[in-house]
Amino acid sequence: MRTIQLRALHEEMGANFLEFAGWEVPGDYGSAVEEHLSVRREAGIFDISHMGRLLISGPDAPALLETIYTKRVSRTKEGFMSGPTLALNHLARVKDDEMLYNLGSSWFVVPNAAAAEKMREHMLSVAASRGFKVSVEDLREKLSLLALQGPRAAEIMEKLGAGWALALKPLEFRAGEEVAGVRAFLVSRSGWTGEDGFEIAAEPGSARKIYLEAVKVGARPAGIVARDTLRMEMGFVLLGKEYGEDAVKFPCAVSLRYGMGAIDWSKRDFVGEEALRACRREGARWVRVGLVMRREAGRAIPREGSKVKVEDIEVGWVTSGTFSPVLERGVAQAYVQSSYALIGDVVEVEIRGERYEAKVSDFPLIKR
Repeated sequence: MRTIQLRALHEEMGANFLEFAGWEVPGDYGSAVEEHLSVRREAGIFDISHMGRLLISGPDAPALLETIYTKRVSRTKEGFMSGPTLALNHLARVKDDEMLYNLGSSWFVVPNAAAAEKMREHMLSVAASRGFKVSVEDLREKLSLLALQGPRAAEIMEKLGAGWALALKPLEFRAGEEVAGVRAFLVSRSGWTGEDGFEIAAEPGSARKIYLEAVKVGARPAGIVARDTLRMEMGFVLLGKEYGEDAVKFPCAVSLRYGMGAIDWSKRDFVGEEALRACRREGARWVRVGLVMRREAGRAIPREGSKVKVEDIEVGWVTSGTFSPVLERGVAQAYVQSSYALIGDVVEVEIRGERYEAKVSDFPLIKR
């Protein structure tokens, strides 16, 4: 099991550790629910150094990214992020969903933890098959990655001497600027919680200082359990849960209903294009939707694999579920047959042999 660079710091701060995608990461710091609510109401800081960090450079870097991803990367200005976007296999199943940073002469790519090695190998394989001249460097040992998230995130950045970051637009970033008196590789206005926030890539020593200073001025340490419940309230997807490459377990990428311009249908000649267009022509049999449990269900929480039913007909399955601290009830993401994916309708979820009513909902599951 791999460890993040700042593990000792998190141990000192009282983290309870767990395994995620082959990494030992902070699960929580005493109360995942309180950490979740701190992000929604004030600010929390995550160490997300389990995620990948790839630097793509060389004259054919843009061409490589256009070939791999479903979004038109060439439209992304220098200093901005492209994404979220999808990398597909030849069956139009999703290898990963990622954010790409246009550094000008190179690109910074952040794969999910479980896909980091795979995506680097995939990039090199595609580059070799197309004759692209590129370099794909793994920066996980050189850089830590932090996420400061919540309504007070901008205020905290200002207290860290990084008032310049308040001028950043969503998905805009700056490289080489100082935060808490140390230089960061880059700072972006982005995150995975649905709140305002900033993601910071920096050398481990600098990241340690930024983290400690952020906590000192009001950010609450938050672990991966809260990160998961936050993404669930927003309807954000996760590798191995809502998508993956297994064509038996996961529907075509069209069914993912990703949104946010992740797929540019005007694009041509990207990996998986032929199968993706075939899925679109055939129509989606399965559709990803949200489920919000009725209050009468109490603390019954849908879990991965829970059956979704209408009357006595099995119409889908839960991909991931959790307890929503904001809604104070169970929520889930599920694949449901398209003919039953009626937003606002009521279905039943089978949990431990009992059936509980849930409302079919669109994302996000909480009101902003």
